[in-house]
Amino acid sequence: MRLPAAHRVTTAHLQAAYPFMSEGGLGGRGTYIGQDLFGGAFTYDPWELYSAGVLSNPNALVAGVVGKGKSALVKSYILRQQVFGRRAVVLSPKPGEYDRLAEAMGVTPISLYPGGAVRLNPLDAMIAPADATPTAVAQHRETLLVSLAEAAVRRPLEPEEVTATGLALAEANPGNNGVLTLPAVVDALLRPTRSAAESIAVDVETLAQDGRKAGLALRRMVTGDLRGMFDAPTTPGVSLGGPLTLIDLSRMYSSPALGIIMLCANAWQQAAVSRSDSSKWISVSEEAWATLRYTSVARGMQESYKLARSYGVQNIIVLHRLSDLEATGAAGSETRTLARGLLEDTETRIILNQPPGEISTAVRLLGLTDAEAALLPGLPRGRALWKIAGRSFLVDHRLSQSEWPIIDTDAGMNVGAAH
Repeated sequence: MRLPAAHRVTTAHLQAAYPFMSEGGLGGRGTYIGQDLFGGAFTYDPWELYSAGVLSNPNALVAGVVGKGKSALVKSYILRQQVFGRRAVVLSPKPGEYDRLAEAMGVTPISLYPGGAVRLNPLDAMIAPADATPTAVAQHRETLLVSLAEAAVRRPLEPEEVTATGLALAEANPGNNGVLTLPAVVDALLRPTRSAAESIAVDVETLAQDGRKAGLALRRMVTGDLRGMFDAPTTPGVSLGGPLTLIDLSRMYSSPALGIIMLCANAWQQAAVSRSDSSKWISVSEEAWATLRYTSVARGMQESYKLARSYGVQNIIVLHRLSDLEATGAAGSETRTLARGLLEDTETRIILNQPPGEISTAVRLLGLTDAEAALLPGLPRGRALWKIAGRSFLVDHRLSQSEWPIIDTDAGMNVGAAH
């Protein structure tokens, strides 16, 4: 089959054809991204744009179908931001996606899987903000524990269950090393004390019944198929202070419990940011569809988005399709409302190729013009529509020869160079 010859036009002609793209760029202060098709080099830095009054928040969304370059864009962005002293924390369930980047940046991934060498204690005091009081640490633990239980039972906890969970957390024995862990809380849920029951004017049997479903659901992380990840004190030597913190969940990519696992890992992801020095952070959640369908997870992400400016953090969620935001729950549900709220708290939207069936959703969620919408199904690999605080840019992502082996994870499928 012979392909038709490529059609060549000048940028002047393109600007006439797509006038929505013909405005000036964002200036030269920031990380190099690639080539603005209607201008020169395209640079971007959310903190610089915030300082200039262009953005009111640093958060970003990247959406694109498989193989069109969304992860390559995110990885090169992280790598290039090192020059400016930025640090990154990435939560990724994608097999091998960030391994080369971690190696290039001199860090070892925190690889989580049942029975693996690394444990992350979801009740570790380190997860709370560095300046948290003992009371605040306890509240932070209870919030996370309730979220875990809700994710495990796949519904909101009843008031009696929330109370039983809080009492179990307060009554749990920290053990000989003084570290509170999930097994101790599960034991306290399934075998409540008389003093805990009397504190809410019920008998032990009633309190045990109130906490039983949550206890059995959490027990899966202690003795069930998810044991060996979050059921012991945090492994000594786990560091959140390097240029890149990579929490690798790739061995659990196909697990039906991926959302529960990502909830625990997300708590550590947020800890890396909240306990840092004055460095600016990039916090990336790959395959965000897997977590946003859990109401408790979406609530936590919303809090992170609201605090982005306080902590100097750019949160980036990575999706395949924009409809993933609406697939998080039924119409009118809290989960879908929270997912839409994340989009509203995101002023940088980077849209790579979207299939024709997604265009109406993109128009509705992003307020695209007809000309912008018409571009999306035909965008080649590495080309994206950037929507930044209401302004539009069409940008080709560029990789240098030295970056290509670090960033590209599709080498086995590629023939020749691409964007």
